[in-house]
Amino acid sequence: MTPGFLFEEPIFIAQDMYPDVHFVLIDGNPHSADYSEFRTEKNAVGIVFAEEQAGFLAGYAAVKDGYTKLGFMGGMAVPAVIRFGYGFVQGAELAALEMGIEGLVMNYHYTGGFAATPEAQALAAAWYADGIEVIFACGGPVGNSVMAAAEAAGGKVIGVDVDQSGESPTVITSAVKGLAPAVEQTLAAYYAGEFPGGEAQVKDAALDGVGLPMASSKFTTFTQEDYDKIYAQLVAGEIALLKDTDVASVVEIPVARVTVTEIK
Repeated sequence: MTPGFLFEEPIFIAQDMYPDVHFVLIDGNPHSADYSEFRTEKNAVGIVFAEEQAGFLAGYAAVKDGYTKLGFMGGMAVPAVIRFGYGFVQGAELAALEMGIEGLVMNYHYTGGFAATPEAQALAAAWYADGIEVIFACGGPVGNSVMAAAEAAGGKVIGVDVDQSGESPTVITSAVKGLAPAVEQTLAAYYAGEFPGGEAQVKDAALDGVGLPMASSKFTTFTQEDYDKIYAQLVAGEIALLKDTDVASVVEIPVARVTVTEIK
């Protein structure tokens, strides 16, 4: 059982070296060092998540909770981060449409890395000073920079991947991946003699692959009932979301209620 993209190349190699060992790669798929070959053998499985759905839930909940000035600060513009951001935009748009409100604004930026830096903190601070109310920090330690800026400015933060509510009182919710369900589902399949070897799986809402940690979220008007309703729509496939493979840039996402400013 290996977590994260840093294991993609090692598993690509190890699956051939140890054919009798079963490998589960969480949040990635095996590939060669230069990305020229993606290959998952019968003794391995790659599991990724529908990040666009997680980001969608975060954007939808934030707007439903009354936030109209939003920010997305991603790390490196890799597919998973892009999907989080695209979903965030689309969630905000749908919530605004349902509420009949217009004039939402969203600052959108990729820092280019996954480190906590003075530059990221300074940019987040500038956004808060300019009126941005909540920033979706989507880049690992980049979030620490955003949280530090939020604490100084009285701003709010949306965490990513796991429930980050314990890292700062500014975190109102987190766009989480269903890591535990993915592990449990895969182990259950293994012990049932149904190991999904060779597969590249995508865990979405229907497979408990994404969500918001409602028990620790600090919403004021967005309720559990609201969450359950929109989540059920994702599970039923009633909400189609654009991903990194559908549009080349966030500004290509068709929105009418949210003005997205991409900052490069």
